[in-house]
Amino acid sequence: MAESQSTIDLRERVEELWKRVAELSPEETDGIAVVEAVIDGLDRGELRVAEVDRVSNEVVVHEWLRKAILLLFRLRAIETIEHGPFEFADRLPLKRGFAAMGVRAVPGASARWGAYLGRGVVLMPSYVNIGAYVGDDTMVDTWATVGSCAQVGARVHLSGGVGIGGVLEPPNAVPVVIEDDVMVGSRSMITQGARIGRGAVVAEGTILNPSIPVIDAETGEEISRGYVPPWSVAISASRRRRYPGGEFFVPCVLVIKHLDEGVRHDKARLNELLREHGVSM
Repeated sequence: MAESQSTIDLRERVEELWKRVAELSPEETDGIAVVEAVIDGLDRGELRVAEVDRVSNEVVVHEWLRKAILLLFRLRAIETIEHGPFEFADRLPLKRGFAAMGVRAVPGASARWGAYLGRGVVLMPSYVNIGAYVGDDTMVDTWATVGSCAQVGARVHLSGGVGIGGVLEPPNAVPVVIEDDVMVGSRSMITQGARIGRGAVVAEGTILNPSIPVIDAETGEEISRGYVPPWSVAISASRRRRYPGGEFFVPCVLVIKHLDEGVRHDKARLNELLREHGVSM
């Protein structure tokens, strides 16, 4: 993310505020103005808490932006917020203006100010937290949650009940990253800085975090921890481990197929493949 001079100025002001975070209060009007300018940038998608460096393929975290979110909670007081028949007591307002953004949000959907939603995003009854980024034409399905600072790409389908974990502290912790063209099956939980590569398919009920081994079904080799490679189909599995008290099965993620790069997913064929393994999307 190339920084303009105005962004550099904001970053320097945030770092100054962070040095005295313990003494800040809602009476700090100058500090509130700085932090709210940063949150507006996140809300518009001009700033992102994290992104993938296309040269190194590593996730780069812009720590000062997460510091700004933490400062916001310190600087804003709890207030009563009313939306139609609903009442909230919170430090942040809800996101507004969905139609102007080209976002479809059905009743029961909500997103907090400071979350970015790209054009064509569909929010079923779901929740998107502050600092999150949701790319164009992504579907956040019923009861799915996109946690604070999680980064979700374009043309992603987060199926019903999917939990995309959030992270605010410590400021240098890596958020969850879901790259473009990914499908995440129902009730899957992607947490603690896990990452799903572009075009990958993750079957229902899969738990993925940085301690979960990802194993190639053909070779039995461990590919990674907490990272599903691009253009692969992954399912929840378990592997045998011996402990002093006996043999037990511990979770893993199994890559059962590698897809052709750039080919759009055929949902019928994917479901047929997954059903052979007792799962679906």
